[in-house]
Amino acid sequence: MRVGLLGGTFDPIHLGHLRAAETAREGLGLDLVAFVPSGVPPHRTGGLASALDRFTMACLASAGHPHFTVWDTEVKRPGPSYTVDTLTTLRAERPSDELVLLVGSDTWPEMTGWHEPERLFALAEVAVVDRPGHPTPNVVAPFSGGRGVSRVEGPALPISATSIREHLRRGGSARYLVPGTVAEFISRRGLYS
Repeated sequence: MRVGLLGGTFDPIHLGHLRAAETAREGLGLDLVAFVPSGVPPHRTGGLASALDRFTMACLASAGHPHFTVWDTEVKRPGPSYTVDTLTTLRAERPSDELVLLVGSDTWPEMTGWHEPERLFALAEVAVVDRPGHPTPNVVAPFSGGRGVSRVEGPALPISATSIREHLRRGGSARYLVPGTVAEFISRRGLYS
């Protein structure tokens, strides 16, 4: 099975994430896209919704799409959620699957600074999905011996979790920025207000 892995804080997951996943699924011929919410993101401190709330929102957002799922790999693991550790775990659990790490064009330039980047590129193919406002730079593999890097072009939505959180803090609604079930969950839980 060819599986796309879309990780992130998903704080909250929004329509831009879902569109990026669908664009990657179509463009790369993926059988499945697995959303992998981070448990303890190493690059962010404080201000996050709980890992369980973020996992629940990802489940609500992906429900109903036959090729989307949510994995709790990082949520259940203690300590920082390093992508290389997640890929190592998933390789051991799913040895016959072809794993494709999906990253946004805003994230691509940072990847060589991630934890054990050379090993990360050896564990999975990387696909860079265009994100509005972030032109996709050169997508050549930064290390030899990697599994390859590709670019995925297609429709994208200019939505960010940061702007959604700011909008909600000002008393705005998440409606039409996140799936309806996620907007209801945010409201019910009083998140970001």
